[in-house]
Order: sequence, then structure tokens, then C-alpha cells
Amino acid sequence: MDRLRKWKDRILSLFSNDIGIDLGTANTLVYVKGRGIVINEPSIVAVNTKTGQVVAVGQVAKDMLGRTPAHIQSIQPVVDGVISDFEITSEMLSYLINKAQAGKSRTLGPRVAVGVPSGITSVEVRAVRDAARAAGAREVHVIEEPMAAAIGIELPIHEPSGRMVVDIGGGTTDIGIVSLGGLVNARNVRIAGDKFNADIVSHIRNDFKMLIGEKTAEEIKIAIGSIAPARERVEAVIRGRDLVTGLPREIVITDQDIRNAIGHSIDELVESIKEVLETTPPEIVADVMQNGIHLAGGGALLRGLPEFLTRNLGVPVVVAYDPLTAVVRGTSVILDDLEGYREAILRNDEDLMIE
Repeated sequence: MDRLRKWKDRILSLFSNDIGIDLGTANTLVYVKGRGIVINEPSIVAVNTKTGQVVAVGQVAKDMLGRTPAHIQSIQPVVDGVISDFEITSEMLSYLINKAQAGKSRTLGPRVAVGVPSGITSVEVRAVRDAARAAGAREVHVIEEPMAAAIGIELPIHEPSGRMVVDIGGGTTDIGIVSLGGLVNARNVRIAGDKFNADIVSHIRNDFKMLIGEKTAEEIKIAIGSIAPARERVEAVIRGRDLVTGLPREIVITDQDIRNAIGHSIDELVESIKEVLETTPPEIVADVMQNGIHLAGGGALLRGLPEFLTRNLGVPVVVAYDPLTAVVRGTSVILDDLEGYREAILRNDEDLMIE
């Protein structure tokens, strides 16, 4: 049976593309076999509410944020890593899959692997599968993001040794401990890039009496955000609306302002990691102390974060190579060897039909 399955997969792969997708709250990355990562665009769709038609997807839709007329709405169809608007998500996936296959004529629809947050419900998993199938996928495999990230950064997940991955994305942070090809312990918390942006917006509003948008907050976070003070003070200019006069205003903020804004959320993130370690078997915890904790996702790029976590957790913390693409790289590895990673894939209809 296994040999027949391998031959079937090999023959079908000749007539279809293999596509890996990291379906994130902030950004969606798409990998195509033989070409690498071909798309990295914001998970945003602009919709005309009068006609119901999709106006733009991805970067073009993000550029419209805060600048559209009333009848054009920019929608994030994936909230906290979970599909909140099925139809819009299908439209976005269809756009991304078609763009990824541009210039490629294949008889069959693509075979797709999608990374999702750990611990999502079976209903949410089905929504992901249905959205991908509606977008033209022939076969859909769903992988939890901590596992995909661990595979993407080339951790030896099949060994009897615990490895811990913290994937700090846009909407959620996935904390997972991997051993013998499966997740030993995992937790999904809604403390990630979007929460940091909201903290910055709130801090600027409360301390400077000025209103800025989340897009501006994200730009400032990337430009001067840090967890530990730098040798020299770092400043940036931001513009927004004065809450007292209602007029445009420009202020200068420092890296210390960003630390003050996101400090509480960072402390909550540390507590969440501690809680996962506290509920993990002691043998696995000993492995984690020896092997360290690996950071993935865009949030891993926050300056000073690994050093801060190392001090507070007492465990070595390192940032994975190219942390932004760790999950989508993991999906690509899984697509290349479905049999070898079958235990890492969430059960789906195709598996049940074969058995």
C-alpha cells in the first residue's frame, strides 16, 4: 500500500505543482517547488462594498489602508491565524495560487501544504482546507506552525530529544516542543506583532495625545523597536492627528518609548513560555535546556529579544536563520517527503480515503 501511494504521488506530481503556504495574519508567503519562495505579500484584501467585488489583494490592498473612499474596505480575512471570512480568504488564496502558477500550464490543480496555528479546532482546520480547495487545490495538507517552523529550520525532529520553537507571527505566537516527529506540548497565544502595534498606538495616544494608525506603528516598531537599550539613543519622527486640536502634528519618539509601550506584552510572552515549560515532562525540559530555544517569525527580529528571553528563562535562546520564512520552508520540505513527515500532518480527508 505504501509503495502504491508513493507511485501515485510521484505520477500526480508530474502533472501538478507543489505549493507551500504560510497563511499568516499579517503576511502570506507562498513557496513553489523548483522555484522557491515566489510570493510574500500582506494578508489583506480590498473589497468594493457596493458591488461585492475584490478590488485588490496583497501589497496593493495594504497600500490602500486608510486611504480609500467609504465604499472600499480593506479586510484582513485571517484574524489571529484563523480564517474569519471564508469567501474573502478563498479569493485571496485563489489570487496567490494563480499568481504562483503564472506561466505554468498543468493538467491538475496544485498539491498544497498550509501552515496553521497550533491548537486550532477541527472546524477551523476544515475551513482552511475548504478555502484552499475552493481556490483550486487538488490536495490539501495542513501542518501546525511550530512543527513546520522546526522542520524549516532543519531541527532533527525525528530524534528522541526535545526541541523548543517559539514562532512569533503577526496575530499569534506559537510555542511548541517537538520530539520524535510530533508536538509534545504546544500553546498558541495572541501576543505577537499586531499586539505590539496596538500597544504602540495606545502609548502614543496616552502619553503624547496623538493618534496614529497601525501601519505607522508597525513602521516605527521595525525602525527603532528594541527590548534592550542601545549604546546610543535612537529616534524617529512620526506624524499623526493631535487629539486636542484635531490638526496634523509631528513628534519625535525614541526606542525607550517603544520599550515602554510593548514591555507589558513582552512580559506576558515570557510567562506563556514559562507555562509551556512547566507543563512539559522533565526529561524534555532537560533536552530544551541543552538544545536551547529557537525563535522564528517576524517578531524574532525585535532587537534584543533573544538576550532578554535568555536572562528571564535561564535557557539559551537563538534566532533561526531567516526566521520570517521558517514556516513556509517547512511546508516545502514536507511536500518533498510526505511519507517521511506524515505524522506531522494533521489528519485529512485524503488520508482517510487512502486507508
